[in-house]
Amino acid sequence: MDHEGLRLWSKRAADWAADYHGGLRDRPVRAPLVPGAVARQLPGAAPEQAEAMEVIWQDFERIVPDGMTHWQHPRFFAYFPANAAPASMLAEQLVNAMGCNALIWQTSPAATEVEQVMMGWLRQALGLPKDFTGTIHDSATTATLSAVLTMREQALRWRGLTAGLSGAPVLRFYASAETHSSVDKAIRVAGIGQDNLVKVATDDMRAMTGAALQAAIRADRAAGLQPAGVILCAGGTGVGAFDRIADCVAVARAEGLPTHVDAAWAGSAMICPEFRSLWAGIEGADSIVFNPHKWLGAQFDCSVQFLRDPGAQVRTLGLRPSYLETAGREEIVNFNEWTVPLGRRFRALKLWFVLRAYGLEGLRSRIRNHVAWAAEARDQLAALPGVAIITEPRLSLFTFALQDDAATEALLTRINDDGRIYLTQTRVDGRFVIRVTVGSFDCCREDVMVIAKTVRDLLA
Repeated sequence: MDHEGLRLWSKRAADWAADYHGGLRDRPVRAPLVPGAVARQLPGAAPEQAEAMEVIWQDFERIVPDGMTHWQHPRFFAYFPANAAPASMLAEQLVNAMGCNALIWQTSPAATEVEQVMMGWLRQALGLPKDFTGTIHDSATTATLSAVLTMREQALRWRGLTAGLSGAPVLRFYASAETHSSVDKAIRVAGIGQDNLVKVATDDMRAMTGAALQAAIRADRAAGLQPAGVILCAGGTGVGAFDRIADCVAVARAEGLPTHVDAAWAGSAMICPEFRSLWAGIEGADSIVFNPHKWLGAQFDCSVQFLRDPGAQVRTLGLRPSYLETAGREEIVNFNEWTVPLGRRFRALKLWFVLRAYGLEGLRSRIRNHVAWAAEARDQLAALPGVAIITEPRLSLFTFALQDDAATEALLTRINDDGRIYLTQTRVDGRFVIRVTVGSFDCCREDVMVIAKTVRDLLA
C-alpha cells in the first residue's frame, strides 16, 4: 500500500468505524468463542508475496469483529471502562499519521508542550493545588512503578541506582488491603519483594485509617526494618474503596514517608466538585495517578501522574547521554526522564481534542449520569427475589450476589453467555460477588436498566 492507497482505505475505515459503533447494541458484548478459535483462522506463516488490500480487508471483517470483546459497547459494565470518544479516535488517527516519537523536546516540540499545557488543564479540572505538575504514562501500572522506584531511591539516598540492592536495608511499603494488583507488581519489579508490601487492614468502610497505618509503620521500625513509602487507594478496583487519605497522608508526613495515591478509575470523577470529599486530603500527597482513558473518553492508553515535585522522580528515572541532549537547551523538559520508557507516543493530543470537543461540563454530565444510573440499577437488582447487594455504590461501582458462591458464579456465566451485558467478579470477605461498573462513554439510562432486566430474565 502507498499513501494514495491509504487515502482510499482510511475513508473506508472511517465508514466502517461509524457503522461498527452504530451497530454495537446488536452485538453480544463478549465474543462467544473458545480459546484458539481465532488463531485457527490465520495462516501459520506470513505470505512471501504482497496480498491485495481488498483480500486483507475481507479477512479482517470476517475474523476480527466477531472475535472481540467490545469494550466500546454501551452495555459493557465489566472491569472499568476503557473509553474511546470519537474526538479521541480522531486525534489518534492524526498521531498515527505523524508517527512521531516524543522521546525528547526537540524530537516533537508540540507533543511536549501540549502535554505540559494539558497537565495544567487537568490539574485545574480536578481541583489540585498549583504546585502539582504532571506527565502522561501508558498505564497506571507504569505510573505506580515510577513512584515506587522513586520512593525506593529516596529511602536508599540514591545508592540503589549505582550500587544495586545487594546489601541494602530491607525496605517496607504500606498499602491498603483493597489495593490494586499493579501495586504488587510495582513492588516486585522494583526489587522490594512481595513480603515487604504490608497490606494494612481496613475498617468497616474498607478504608485504611491513619491509626492502622501508623501502627504498621511503628511495628516495622521496632523490628529494625526501614519504612520507605505509602501507597493509598482512591477508588479500589474490587469495590471502589477509598482510604482515609487526609489521615494517612498526615501519618506519612509525620513519619517522614512519601505518598502515592492510586486513583486510576475514580480520579476522573473528581472533575465534579461534589465527589471530591471522597479523596479529601489529596492536596497533601506527593504523587497521584488517574487514567483519563477509563472515564474521561481519552482512548487507551493515557494515564496521568501528578507530582508535587518531579525532581526526585527525574533523578531516579532520568538519563541524558549526549545523543539525547538538545544543544543550548539544558533546562528543557524531556518527559522520558519522568518515566520508564524512552520512546513516547503523542498521547496529549487526544486529551486536547477530548477536553475541547466535550468541555468539562459535558464530561461532568456523563459522569453524574453514570453515578445516578448505577444507583438506580442497584435499587432494581435489590428488589429481585434472592438478590443481595453486597457493597453499596461507590460512585458507579457496586456488587451483588445470590445465596451462595456456586449460584452466583453460575449466574455470572449465564449473564455473559447471554450477551446482552458484560459483568465481572470479585471477592468480598471471601465471598464470590458480581461487580457492576457503569462508565461506557455512549451508554444511556436504558442500557443500564438492561442489567436488572437480564438478571430477572435469567432467574425466572
